[in-house]
Amino acid sequence: MISGRNLIAISFASLMASAGLPSAAQALSNLVPHRAVYNLELKDSAEKSGITSMNGRMVYEFTGSECEGYKVNFRFVTQSDVGGEKRVSDQQSMTFEDTRAGRFEFESKSYTDERLDKEVQGHAEDLKDKLTVELMEPSEKQVELQPGRFPTEHMLELIKRARSGEHFFEARVFDGSDNGDKTVYTTTIVGTPVGVLPGDPDADSAGKLKTEKTWPVTIAYFNDDEKVDGLPTYRMSFKLYENGVSRDLTMDYGDFALTGRLVKLDFLPETTCLPH
Repeated sequence: MISGRNLIAISFASLMASAGLPSAAQALSNLVPHRAVYNLELKDSAEKSGITSMNGRMVYEFTGSECEGYKVNFRFVTQSDVGGEKRVSDQQSMTFEDTRAGRFEFESKSYTDERLDKEVQGHAEDLKDKLTVELMEPSEKQVELQPGRFPTEHMLELIKRARSGEHFFEARVFDGSDNGDKTVYTTTIVGTPVGVLPGDPDADSAGKLKTEKTWPVTIAYFNDDEKVDGLPTYRMSFKLYENGVSRDLTMDYGDFALTGRLVKLDFLPETTCLPH
């Protein structure tokens, strides 16, 4: 995948909808710092994948504010049985996004059976007519890319369109995934907000949010050069609360798919920004 698991962090970085927010600009102040823990299980797999079982845990921590920038700490650990061999995959990422300055910093590490497979580190700047990326890992280099959005900026645009009644949204996004030197092309479908339905698998774990409505959202990610002409490299569906908390995830990598059920949710201290 592109890396699909790193792309989860993109979609979580600022995920929210704004049915009651008066403007997209104010939407930033309604992103709630929180830590969410999800149990992962194999939903289905194609025979060619060789995967007979998979389970794990995902931890997502979102902190910060519009004035000080947003930080995401993310860890995704799975144990799988592939061709009769047990394998433990551990993906860790940290990002920082300054939405005012148009700056994005990223660092990720991928381990297999506790051995480091890949490390990516760098930062990017939005110069409006292009994105510039300076990489330190896996090798030092500078890259210029087509204009695109960083994760929080992307979600604010999605929020604005959702509030106006648009249910389909396309955008090019840079998140530092893969080798940190390319953008991904995304298509997003946002459904009508719904309340808790019978059989919701993890509604109780949402605590005080349990009775709140959620947006059903599906985001597909494509290699940027293929755009929508090819199949997505990765697709994720989830239920999204208006404050940015998500639950009932389905992560489809093509040859296999995982479910992610919210099992623990903690709200973290918030920062109040002074008027500017």
